[in-house]
Amino acid sequence: RLTEAAGAAAGAVGADRARELALRAEGLTADPAARTRLARIRAAVEFERGDPRQAARILVAQVADDRGAAAMLRMGASYAWLSGDAEAIRAAAERSAAAGYRDPLIQGMAHLADDDFARGVPLMREVLEGAPGGGRRTDVSEEPGALVEAIHAGLILGDDDAAIRLATAEVARCRERGLAGELAGALQRLAQAQVAAGLFRDAEANVAEAITIARDTGRRQRVGRLEIVLAWVAAVQGDEERCRALTDDALGVGGRSAPGAEAAAAACARGLLDLGLGRYDDAFDRLEEARRGPGGFTTAVTVANADHVEAAVRAGRPERAEPALRRFEEWARAGGLPWARAVALRSRALLHDDEAAYAEALRLHDKGGRPFQRARTELLYGEWLRRARRRSDARAPLRSALEVFERLRADAWAERARTELRATGESATAARPAAADLLERLTPQELQVVRLAAEGNSSRDIAAQLFLSPRTVEYHLYKAYPKLGVSSRRELARLELTR
Repeated sequence: RLTEAAGAAAGAVGADRARELALRAEGLTADPAARTRLARIRAAVEFERGDPRQAARILVAQVADDRGAAAMLRMGASYAWLSGDAEAIRAAAERSAAAGYRDPLIQGMAHLADDDFARGVPLMREVLEGAPGGGRRTDVSEEPGALVEAIHAGLILGDDDAAIRLATAEVARCRERGLAGELAGALQRLAQAQVAAGLFRDAEANVAEAITIARDTGRRQRVGRLEIVLAWVAAVQGDEERCRALTDDALGVGGRSAPGAEAAAAACARGLLDLGLGRYDDAFDRLEEARRGPGGFTTAVTVANADHVEAAVRAGRPERAEPALRRFEEWARAGGLPWARAVALRSRALLHDDEAAYAEALRLHDKGGRPFQRARTELLYGEWLRRARRRSDARAPLRSALEVFERLRADAWAERARTELRATGESATAARPAAADLLERLTPQELQVVRLAAEGNSSRDIAAQLFLSPRTVEYHLYKAYPKLGVSSRRELARLELTR
């Protein structure tokens, strides 16, 4: 009963209560299956308390029950990835292989931790394609652990569409079952994919809800992880004060020691901020440090290799760009995603002054994905064309880049595009889309409430989904109506509330 209570507490009321119950239960049983379950609960608690490294080692070191061993090793390897603990990932892979398990998640992460993208990436694709709702199975409620693993794989691969689709299903499952504690993590994963896809307002709304839930359920360390998701938005938008405030803790400014992957992600966000603001030496140094740190093999650093290349070139150190370029090219080649291959070509074009690579990059960007990255390719190609005295050719990519930067509120990048357009002899004016302005009028929670109301949900239904009172829902609607220029729920359905 204590074990069941600890599991319920881990999923709902808070990490501290779950830890207390799990420790009491451990002293009352020697049953391997029960102790396996308790180890999983204690690991989840340590993760939420801010120590994913300890969480990973609990699972990898205490595997005892054959029936639960594979799941424990998968969870342990996932926590080790998030903590930047390559040693624990390798240990999980070794134990899995020794026990005769063929586990693509564990082995895939082990290969990626060693920069073996050719073997690691296909294994992660296998995890993603075998997900509940992602290929061979459709009932996501039956295998929530497999769903989370698939989302993790999607984020590692940079497959934003798949990650958003599966994370949306995970969020719905948590809402339907009242799993408030798990919902914070589900919303974080959804927001991470949305930021990559340029859906900033959606991501901000999900993070705002997740932070409230994390605080209410005692998951204090989760708040720091959620803030790093927002830091990427601030970095793109050139909001230095906000980006610093959101990353200082993870980078140890306040004395807190963040896990490796968390610190690496924060450093890469700051590197992108520096790059956008033209501080190329600072950007290069910060990204170089992230690459060499304990989380240097994780997703944020892998993707930031493209930023690393640009920072090195613009800082006058092109010879230092080659390792980052090779690493990004190998990852992009293994994954095959058009946006990633396009960014790899852009990086090569920048380093080697190759127009054909720019042209091929834009052709790949036409297949979709990551609008911010496409706009950066267009900006660099427009700059190259303008320097080659092909001013009329430069205008089209520069106009397109400016439009995207404006929509994303990437002000520093937009100013670069305007400057280049003016240098071609064109007046640079780009109006922000009306739909984006509409969304900007609402707070994150107002946006969530309004969207659900527009879909026909009652205030009681919305309250249940968002863990609010019906009265609070009505208050948010009351505040949102005048901002949107409407006076009833019926009018909401006619508005463009997606981006």
